[in-house]
Amino acid sequence: MTESQRLIKKYPNRRLYDTRTSAYITLADIKELVLQHENFMVVDAKTGDDLTRAILLQIILEEESGGVPIFSSEVLSQMIRLYGNAMQSVLGQYLETNMTAFVDFQKKMQGNSNSSDLWSQFLTYQGPAMQSLMSAYMDQSQKMVQNMQSQIQTQARNMFQGITPNK
Repeated sequence: MTESQRLIKKYPNRRLYDTRTSAYITLADIKELVLQHENFMVVDAKTGDDLTRAILLQIILEEESGGVPIFSSEVLSQMIRLYGNAMQSVLGQYLETNMTAFVDFQKKMQGNSNSSDLWSQFLTYQGPAMQSLMSAYMDQSQKMVQNMQSQIQTQARNMFQGITPNK
């Protein structure tokens, strides 16, 4: 944890304690920290384990349950199917890259009256992002195939080393 990072401790009674303000806070308060771009970390008060991602996922779950969700059931199902898949890390990179691009685009749209140029810039960015995604996927797939071939060759060598030809 860095000095500028705000420390939130989560206690077994499910309460969250903000060490900067010396007060208990709620998930809504943590959501406000996120909205204010506050740098924070949530840790288990007993073990010191980092719980930041779990708390953020909990906030997303609450947001998805109420109001208009961002993710459809199909998108969530597809994401679940990718866990443990070779594409899991690629999907994370893709989502992070595109979220960053989307936020940058949104900031420019808010500060600029000529939005049609920005929209075309955003769409132009999508091509390289997809190319980068596919390139990473192809590289990862190629390495996976090479590893698989190497393993098969090793297994075949080991299997046939003990067999002598009949004369």
